[in-house]
Amino acid sequence: MRKPTIECSNCNQRFEAHYPYCPYCGQQAEDKLTLGVLFHNTIANYFSVDARFFKSFIPLMTKPGYLPKRFVSGQRLLYLHPAQMYLFISVVFFFLLSFISRQQAQSIDTGLKEQFDKVEAVRDSIQEREQDSLKHLQDSIIDANITSPLKKNQKQLGLTDEQIMQVDSSLVEAKKKQDRGMNSSIAGLNFNQTEIDSLLETGATDDDILKHIGMEDDAGAIKKRFYRQALKFYKNKSGGSILQAFYSSIPIAMFILLPIFALILKIFYFNKGRFAYHLVFTFYFFSFLFTVFSLLVALSLLWDEFPSWIIAITMLSTFFYLLIGVKNFYQQGIFLSFIKSSVISFLFLSFVIPSAAVIVGIMAFLFY
Repeated sequence: MRKPTIECSNCNQRFEAHYPYCPYCGQQAEDKLTLGVLFHNTIANYFSVDARFFKSFIPLMTKPGYLPKRFVSGQRLLYLHPAQMYLFISVVFFFLLSFISRQQAQSIDTGLKEQFDKVEAVRDSIQEREQDSLKHLQDSIIDANITSPLKKNQKQLGLTDEQIMQVDSSLVEAKKKQDRGMNSSIAGLNFNQTEIDSLLETGATDDDILKHIGMEDDAGAIKKRFYRQALKFYKNKSGGSILQAFYSSIPIAMFILLPIFALILKIFYFNKGRFAYHLVFTFYFFSFLFTVFSLLVALSLLWDEFPSWIIAITMLSTFFYLLIGVKNFYQQGIFLSFIKSSVISFLFLSFVIPSAAVIVGIMAFLFY
């Protein structure tokens, strides 16, 4: 006799009616949505994640290399997934970092405003002195070629050659100052600040100003973007937004840096498993790093004069965590693990991170 079947409301597969759960997707067979079911599922799912997180968090902080070793050995449901743990902790870290980034952005904007105000004051003072000097020269000198008649009547006037040369050099210097104006440089672009301010006051378009600065019509898209961002920075006189864009780009950059770190591990431990194994270790290691960084950021926010020596010792401890982690995970001796950990840290900190910081900085400037 054929047993009665029912259809799963979730995956639409038919199975025998005596099963309490669908054998295809795992949903409860008689899953009637009631208020109790709604809140029970929500609370159960929430605390099951919490339980796995705390079950994973303590070994993460106290047993370097323990979690990745357990995960690659097959225990993948007992502990929180490495990518999930990394995402959760990194979100907490960047949330805390946003408070510091806002403070730094405000400090940069305030400092830039003060610097631009000083430059404006200096420029106005120089222009005022130059105008007085030029006016004095114009009142006393009628002909720009005054040195010629002076030389002709040098003996009658009782002037020496040195005195005539001084008058001539004074005229040349005054002309240079008049033509030079106040030069500035932003992102490697040199331009005359006085002329740019004059163009802005007259309502000139950005294209006209950029052409005046030196941007060619046939310049590439990136170069044009660079010029436009430099002009935008000069007009807004705000560097805080660039810093905010830099911090906002770090999470995206980390998705590139993590595989690079895993690749370096793969190179040094070529016969110690697939690339995915090294990536698992990387996820857990950076989860530990972001946990430490989160604690430092939180303490610095609560403690205005947070001791720098504590930060130095804490940062040094992360190297020893890496050392013990690779020793336990890759099962090699302490001396060989120390050599490899040192070289890996040196390569990553000296080449990979600085290169990434430069790229992120350029991208932040181009798209802030």
